[in-house]
Formats: sequence, C-alpha cells, structure tokens
Amino acid sequence: MKQLEHILNKAYKNNFWLWILNKALNRIIPFNAPHKFYIDKIDLNNIQVNIPYIRKNLNHLKGVHACALATASEYACGFLLISRLSPSNYRLIMRNMHVDYVKQGKENLKVKFNLSEDRLLEIKRRLEVSQQSLEIFEVEIRNAKGDLISIAKLEWQLKEWKMVNN
Repeated sequence: MKQLEHILNKAYKNNFWLWILNKALNRIIPFNAPHKFYIDKIDLNNIQVNIPYIRKNLNHLKGVHACALATASEYACGFLLISRLSPSNYRLIMRNMHVDYVKQGKENLKVKFNLSEDRLLEIKRRLEVSQQSLEIFEVEIRNAKGDLISIAKLEWQLKEWKMVNN
C-alpha cells in the first residue's frame, strides 16, 4: 500500500507516473483491466477517468454499456475517496448505488468526481467520533461535447479496520 501511495503522489505531478499508476491499478483491480479505464487527471480533490469506446464496453446497440458506466463511476469515486483517507486505517465498501442513464454514449467518455477539502474534513470528523460513516456522493459521466450521459449516486460505508468483524 505504501508503494501505491508513493506512485500516486508522483502521479499528481508527472504523466509518466500517472501511466505507472494506471498500470498498477489494472493489476491491483483486475476486474477493471478488460475495460481499459484509465485516469486522465488526478489531484488531491479531483479525478477524471476515461472510458474508452471499445468493444468490451459496448452494449448490443453499440453504446457504452450501463455496467461500464456504473463500474467507472464506482472506480473514480472510490479511488479518490480512499486515496485521501488512510487505506490502512479505513475500509471502504459501497453500500448502495443508483444510476440515472440520461443519454447513450457513442464515443470515449469522461468520469469526473470532485471531493472538496471541506467535505473531506467533515468525513474525517465524523469518523473520529463514530468509527463508521455512511457517505453519499454524485459522479457524472459526460461525452466530449459535455453532454450528460449518466449520474451515479454512490453510498459508501467507511469503517475503521479495527471495527470490522473477521
């Protein structure tokens, strides 16, 4: 985990390390590898993930499949969230997801998620008090023109590892 954190810190500033981060994440999260999602941009508060318009991501109508949209939303939100908290201290599990599919995606798509410093501090304060927190986030996916393709509402359970039953 420390090595991934080291790569992430370098990826904030350097495209080579961003490429390394994407390669590492495809090995760590093998379920996502066939989809070829990759992080275009990342900083402390924002992440942008590309969903390529490739056969493995398409439905029978040649649009990006609903499951690819949902998975990419989860990936972007979950990765940014856990990267800002300590993965060695907290477990992150998606409790619920609701996705509104607005328009069909027929090209590469961008997943954008923002986690403000204020929201992060609010989450940390709740975790200090209760050792567990339920948090809801919205993630948008848009095409190159800026058209809204989907909005995902993700509910995450954050819990201290010491509170997790084995």
